[in-house]
Amino acid sequence: MPTKKRKPTTNSQRQYSVADFSEITTTEPEKSLLEPLPRKGGRNNQGRMTMRYRGGGHKRRYRKIDFKRNDKDGIPARVATIEYDPNRSARISLLVYADGEKRYIIAPDGIEVGQTVMSGPEAQPDVGNCLPMRNIPLGTEVHCIEMRPGKGAQMVRAAGAAAQLTAREGTFVTLELPSGETRQVPADCRATVGTTSNVEHMNVQLGKAGRARWLGHRPRTRGVAMNPIDHPMGGGEGRASGGHPRSRKGVPAKGYKTRKRNKKSNRYIIRRRTEKKNRKKKK
Repeated sequence: MPTKKRKPTTNSQRQYSVADFSEITTTEPEKSLLEPLPRKGGRNNQGRMTMRYRGGGHKRRYRKIDFKRNDKDGIPARVATIEYDPNRSARISLLVYADGEKRYIIAPDGIEVGQTVMSGPEAQPDVGNCLPMRNIPLGTEVHCIEMRPGKGAQMVRAAGAAAQLTAREGTFVTLELPSGETRQVPADCRATVGTTSNVEHMNVQLGKAGRARWLGHRPRTRGVAMNPIDHPMGGGEGRASGGHPRSRKGVPAKGYKTRKRNKKSNRYIIRRRTEKKNRKKKK
């Protein structure tokens, strides 16, 4: 899925690029799998703003995605459509099962309309099939990975993402995640074979501020442009830079670890993602 460039008729169009949507087969979503998605503008249930610089944007409806795929084991499903989802970077596919039920899944890269996919322990490790990682060959690239059996996919769901299954020992498998982190996951957890679709998403350039507003992103004010009461980096005479970069709540922004030291899942992490970056710097 390549990206398209616009003719540089204006300064914003000079940097503008957009996906060509050549893989999309329909623009009408399945009505039975739609839900309303009210806008919150960064507010919580008390109406207080907990996330700044959010609001506006195009109206959306939520597509219900089947992240578990565990109650359709052994039932073949035909890929009916490949669709755009405004709520995520990857494409989604509409599956029509042999019993007539329809469900959405995250579309793997290379999936085609008319293709048959399966889920369950007996499924073959083919692109689009969902099965426990104890049954997937080593070296296979997977996405939509569970962290607990039966909980549903939580990791590797963004566009163009894939994790590699590198080892299997006892009741755990070892995965190398897109971030560079290497961690263990229970072997009974499920994953979908292949890479997520819309691989060229990372190459898309918004090109202009208005396009960011369409996505619900509001203008962001720099901390050094604020007053001291509003931000730790605010104030000063003239164009003072404000000292060490930090958040509005005073948390340092570069290199400061915020993960809890005694977090229970630490024992499952073999190599952190920062170690990969440090090795590249040494080279």
